[in-house]
Amino acid sequence: MIPVKKLPIKIVPSSTRTLIRPFVPGSSSQVEHILFRVFSTPPEERQKVMRNIYERLELPDEDIRSIFLRHFENISSRIPSNIEITHEQKEFIGACFTQQYSLESTALFNPSIVPHPVQDKEGVTRFIISLRAIGEGHISSITFMEGEIDASFRITLQENSPVIYESQRKAHLYERDLFIRKSNELGILSDLNNSLLKRLPDHFTFDELERAINKIRNSNVLISNTELERGLNSVRMLALSNFTLNFSTDTISERAIYPASPSQSNGLEDARFVKFTEDDGSTIYYATFTAYDGKTVMPELLETYDFKEFKVSTLNGSAAKNKGMALFPRKVNGNYMMLGRQDNESLYIMSSDNPYFWHDYQPLVKPTFNWELIQIGNCGSPIEIDEGWLVITHGVGPVRTYSLGVILLDKDEPWRVIGRLKEPLLEPTKEERFGYVPNVLYTCGAMAIGRTLVLPYAIGDVVTTFTLVSIDELVRRMSE
Repeated sequence: MIPVKKLPIKIVPSSTRTLIRPFVPGSSSQVEHILFRVFSTPPEERQKVMRNIYERLELPDEDIRSIFLRHFENISSRIPSNIEITHEQKEFIGACFTQQYSLESTALFNPSIVPHPVQDKEGVTRFIISLRAIGEGHISSITFMEGEIDASFRITLQENSPVIYESQRKAHLYERDLFIRKSNELGILSDLNNSLLKRLPDHFTFDELERAINKIRNSNVLISNTELERGLNSVRMLALSNFTLNFSTDTISERAIYPASPSQSNGLEDARFVKFTEDDGSTIYYATFTAYDGKTVMPELLETYDFKEFKVSTLNGSAAKNKGMALFPRKVNGNYMMLGRQDNESLYIMSSDNPYFWHDYQPLVKPTFNWELIQIGNCGSPIEIDEGWLVITHGVGPVRTYSLGVILLDKDEPWRVIGRLKEPLLEPTKEERFGYVPNVLYTCGAMAIGRTLVLPYAIGDVVTTFTLVSIDELVRRMSE
């Protein structure tokens, strides 16, 4: 096997890191019952409860108060307008509709590493690492950490914040033509929905869409209510799956992307981040990930410039299916390029003139060696080196053992494989065979610094560590 340098770093899940987010009761009647009991609670009892809460939460009082007031606004419409509510009552009501959620109490794994957008230290490469976190209810989220790599390849990680702040869903502007195209791709562009969308301006908000929906609903005399609601709700669900998230905190480890749409209700899985360079030299960060609603997996896309504001979009087209899509870090021959696995077994390559729509795809690599007999897939975006595109792969072998491999693609014709490791780069050792999911080594993205590959990877889906690999040695072994 290729010599690798395994580092002693261990990133482990923690039940003490919590997200403070809205509590949504199981039924609308329960909201009314809670409010009735709140208004029946004497002021001195409310004050006692709030003192205990402020003492227990590891947050500045001002931050807690702001969160409670924001969560109060979520249900304020349920309170009769003739009832006067004091500031103290709003805080107490907000606290009753707030919960702490331990994002990573169960598992923390599948890292993806990219250069930090701010590089302000000479001889040091700052980076951001994203991880898949699983908490209560086995729901997956995306969490972040920051770190540095010095000239001697010593890696240090910043200490995580114990508290993760909720993102704010920002008013999102939809492009009408793009929205119509997405509706058509999904098969929901009926005459009714086409008429609805044509009424909207070139760029519209969700509120404008809601108003247009209500106008059609109120004026309808020709279509059955069942058919009408089915058609209108399909457009509404599409809008809810394309949105923008914004974080007010300045610390990256205080941010996490928690499910925020119907398609994501059961989790966001395995984000593959890449720093993408546009034709004009500007950069943006993309991440492909899998949204899961408990029944269907759907590939989706994150876009950010600063890891503070994230645009979330659905991916569309006949090639945008299955898990594990990974975007190339720049266009090739004028097109966006993507890796994926359309058949659950082999690795495919795709091309498109639009990052949201994927139709053209062709086979790239099939399972070949005994450590990848079950399936093969990518482990993150291709990495550009002098010799071509370096791709970390995963192979699944007997006993559902996940190992990491490497292939090399031609730089100008990336659908051509010009190098491939015959043996795994990394495979579970006897000591690494146990975990949340046994016999698994996995990563969602590595990074090259010079001729050294910095590869974070998870063991057993429960602990994340790092290894360093010589790119020269990789290339040499793939050419044998």
